[in-house]
Amino acid sequence: MKTYFCSLILILFVLSANAQQKPNILWITIEDSSPQFFGCYGNQDAHTPAIDKLASEGVRFTNAFSTGTVCSPSRSTIITGVRTFKAGTGNHRSNYPVPESIKGFPYYMQQQDYYVSNNSKTDYNVANAKDFIREAWNESSGKAGWWNRKPGQPFFAIFNFNESHQSRTMTMPYEWYTENVWNQLDEDERIAEDGFEMPPIYRESSEMRKHFARVYNSISLTDKRIGELLDRLEADNLRDSTIIFFYADHGEGEPRGKTNGINYGYRVPFVMWFPEMYKDLSPWGTAGVVTDELISFEDLAPTLISMAGGEIPEHLEGRILMGKDRSETTDHLLLSADRSDNGIDMVRTITDGRYIYSRNYLSFIPQGRYIRYMYIGEIVQQMRSDYHEGLLDSLQQSYFEPRPDEYLFDIENDLWETKNLVSDPEYKTVLERMRKQLDENLLNARDVMFLPEYEIGLISKTTTPYEYRLNKKEYPFEEIYSAASMSGKRGQSFAEKQVKLLNSENRIVRYWAIMGLRSQPAETLEAYRQNIEKAMNDDYPLVRIGAAAIAYQQWNNGQAKEILAESCRSENMDIALLTINFLMYIENKEPFIQTITAVHDLPNRGYDVKAACMDFLGSLNLVPNTYEYRE
Repeated sequence: MKTYFCSLILILFVLSANAQQKPNILWITIEDSSPQFFGCYGNQDAHTPAIDKLASEGVRFTNAFSTGTVCSPSRSTIITGVRTFKAGTGNHRSNYPVPESIKGFPYYMQQQDYYVSNNSKTDYNVANAKDFIREAWNESSGKAGWWNRKPGQPFFAIFNFNESHQSRTMTMPYEWYTENVWNQLDEDERIAEDGFEMPPIYRESSEMRKHFARVYNSISLTDKRIGELLDRLEADNLRDSTIIFFYADHGEGEPRGKTNGINYGYRVPFVMWFPEMYKDLSPWGTAGVVTDELISFEDLAPTLISMAGGEIPEHLEGRILMGKDRSETTDHLLLSADRSDNGIDMVRTITDGRYIYSRNYLSFIPQGRYIRYMYIGEIVQQMRSDYHEGLLDSLQQSYFEPRPDEYLFDIENDLWETKNLVSDPEYKTVLERMRKQLDENLLNARDVMFLPEYEIGLISKTTTPYEYRLNKKEYPFEEIYSAASMSGKRGQSFAEKQVKLLNSENRIVRYWAIMGLRSQPAETLEAYRQNIEKAMNDDYPLVRIGAAAIAYQQWNNGQAKEILAESCRSENMDIALLTINFLMYIENKEPFIQTITAVHDLPNRGYDVKAACMDFLGSLNLVPNTYEYRE
């Protein structure tokens, strides 16, 4: 009996030792931040000592990209490992199902005896979120952490810090920022309003400096909180057995960054730190290494499952970044941006790290589109005031004006994306290469977000967008993409083709035809008045609405006005939201004031529709530009 117990103790000891061979993993995620505001990325005005120390001892990535430009789509890709344009999760805070077979990736780490905890933001953008979260995590709460695991059990723990969130940097009133950010910093942790270089995309003025200093101080407070967490890890004697990841969920929350499909919206700070016992896992080396390897959030799930010793599920197509099963590197990434809150949009992007090429499918909508959560920010109000007073230069003005259909920026030589190179003959080869890559990637992915959100909502009643997109009969993507690929482009040749497509038997093709015509200049549309007014009788509501928006804007058509007013009142929130977005960008808004006011007060209007109504009325100075806090 004594021998039996000794053997049992020895077995338990061996099992415990084997468990300890697996690394602990700590994820530190922050919000709404671009690399250029951190000391380790070369900003000498920033105060980020904790993050800088991680970078000086670890691996700093210069080409790390979020797969979206607002939190919930980005976090959808992070937690599922599936791109939003495959899962149908690209629209911010939507509620569409994913297949049962797609789990939150920590679920697969649990199968390898990891204790997985999340403290505490989720925002995963999937239906049945509570069940999804419950299955993914051992614990997901404000109290979750490594301290609740079994003795000797390896852990994967996420801590999300909100201190750099857009609410802190621009949305909440300045008085709130003073109390909750400025007053939380010691004197030597604060950055003064004259203590940094103003980015050229914003006007150099004392008013703008007052607002933009919030970015630096919010990041300083974030760094302070990270330092406190690392101190706790050290105090628990876990630093020497824990691999640390640090990154932001997408780019900077200030105007022109977050929600916009350009580098300022996608590129994120990203650092990995390896303790001595796990340095061999890093293919890049350690101790202050800088790598320009392209990585995206799609790579995180397979990398973590692989590190835990699990088998990679078939639905995960990202790269494994480290270990014996490390994937080959890639030379480009496909990125995407769709609706954010009440502001519709669609951008698809290709980047090789140096160049970033973005295709704007709804180019009639400016970068500074109406999104309530941004519109109410004091910095945006200052920018709008400066715009109306003629105080902005041409670059700064462009934020409020219709976009070109394409962007091409050389980030290596133009970090702030001030010069669009699309028309520069010197970059013709780069442009053509990236256009081709975009087409090939989208056709291969069968991007389900080329369906209007109204359609995704209908599909989700009987199946998942992920599965629907794979049915070539139900979703003839090549035909739809052929029509959509012209949307946003301007000129007679494109308008002529779009008008012909209004006769297509495919309702989604007709939708993209009318969306494309909405971006055409007034003088181009004159020749097609009869075709567009005929389209107001289309049996597909989205085509009807789009045609009415053009007919009202161009010719003050009475039937168009009635269609638009009726559609605003629709019980279908996707129809109502699309209609109000059309109305945002027409010149004569006054006839719709009564309608929009009534719609806002109707029962059962969703957040996005109510926010769109407020933006519409706010643009006419009929309501104050303030709104309750929303994380």
